[in-house]
Amino acid sequence: MALKPTYPLYVANAARQPNADLAVTDKFTGEVATRVALADQAVIEEGIAAAVEAAGPMARLAAYERQAVLQHCVARFTERAEELAFALCVEAGKPIRDSRGEVGRLIDTFRIAAEESVRLTGEVQPLDISPRARGYQGMWKRVPIGPCSFISPFNFPLNLAAHKVAPAIAVGCPFVMKPASRTPLGALIIGEVLAETDLPKGAFSILPAHRDGADLFTTDDRLKLLSFTGSPAVGWDLKARAGKKKVVLELGGNAAVVIDADADLDDAVDRTIFGAFYQSGQSCIGVQRIIVHEKVYDAFRDRLVAKAKALVAGNPHDEATFIGPMIDEKEAARLEGWIAEALDRGATLLCGGTRDGAMLEATLLEGVAADTRLSREEAFGPVAFLIPFAEWDEAVRIVNDSRFGLQAGIFTRDIFKVLDAWDRIDVGGVIVNDVPSYRVDNMPYGGVKDSGLGREGVRFAMEDMTEIRNLVIRRRSL
Repeated sequence: MALKPTYPLYVANAARQPNADLAVTDKFTGEVATRVALADQAVIEEGIAAAVEAAGPMARLAAYERQAVLQHCVARFTERAEELAFALCVEAGKPIRDSRGEVGRLIDTFRIAAEESVRLTGEVQPLDISPRARGYQGMWKRVPIGPCSFISPFNFPLNLAAHKVAPAIAVGCPFVMKPASRTPLGALIIGEVLAETDLPKGAFSILPAHRDGADLFTTDDRLKLLSFTGSPAVGWDLKARAGKKKVVLELGGNAAVVIDADADLDDAVDRTIFGAFYQSGQSCIGVQRIIVHEKVYDAFRDRLVAKAKALVAGNPHDEATFIGPMIDEKEAARLEGWIAEALDRGATLLCGGTRDGAMLEATLLEGVAADTRLSREEAFGPVAFLIPFAEWDEAVRIVNDSRFGLQAGIFTRDIFKVLDAWDRIDVGGVIVNDVPSYRVDNMPYGGVKDSGLGREGVRFAMEDMTEIRNLVIRRRSL
């Protein structure tokens, strides 16, 4: 299987190849794998203007028509699943087995949206709460918010694009999307499939662009919602410049998992290995802080290190590979520096720590100082560290000792600790007897503190992409 030599961008539903200025590299070999059209400011302006014109026709689509578009996407993504997985493996360096898994999630997300597109309901509301409102009746419905702007990240270029695109179609919002420059192919293939449908002209534009030339995605007041997934530094800056539009941010964190004394250690080790090193740790809910009860600390650590050392790293196209390259050598070198800083400050290296270009070994440490970058910031790579605890309250305090709050995992058999965690751990989601890295695409997903604003998960994104419109009727005698 091979990629096409070039890929077009999409303006107002139509493919266009004004140039081939954006090189997409194979993240394992470093070689240019294909080239993609790059949008300039004029093309971005054209896409936004087309979305504004399409707002009315999109809002008037019947529910069954929106559903038909989404069902077409499900069918075509299923037919092209291996092509999508191959492109993802190349552009992101994601191991092929995991690439196929993300294609499955892409299909799930569009299927969920197809189901939810015919469930966009409202409510009849009694208003006669006092004598002055006698004879009045209220009701409300949800209507599309209007043209939306989407900026998607490099780490899940298919499914995180889908979590913006599919809900928008489900509710009838036109959109412009900027995919990550390092991984634009997934979004462009989604655009290719959408172009096969009967969506109104201007319903979508998918426009790869350099960050310094893409301000209109954020600042243009004609856009009514900005949905961004990416780094906290970029996300909060975009919010500050977004003007009056609604902003949804999914910004990641340094997720923690708690292993209590009564946990099934073999199961907890297997899931923690997955959570820490899946996709080379390049997940916003990847396990970074492993908080283990002192009674089982040594046993858990030894099993975890043995499993980490056994992980197969290398060519992501090989079926046996678990750890592929990070997105580029610069990011791998950054994280190598964070590991060195932690070691200089007294941490102990348990395994890994060696880098070869963009490949970084699965790395575990203990004794990491609380004020190091590895402890305080988002590593976004195949690195995690262990922390012992003696009492449950101490574990909760350690989890909350972070400016981030996306998801946390706890392994325990104690239902009272589960309920306490749900009450007191300051995150968007608590995952019990699994790692924080677990997500299903219909659940409400998002964070608190520096991890963002709003929620993804198809139904919840649809709420963000709609507004409530009220209707009040005064009854009169016949």
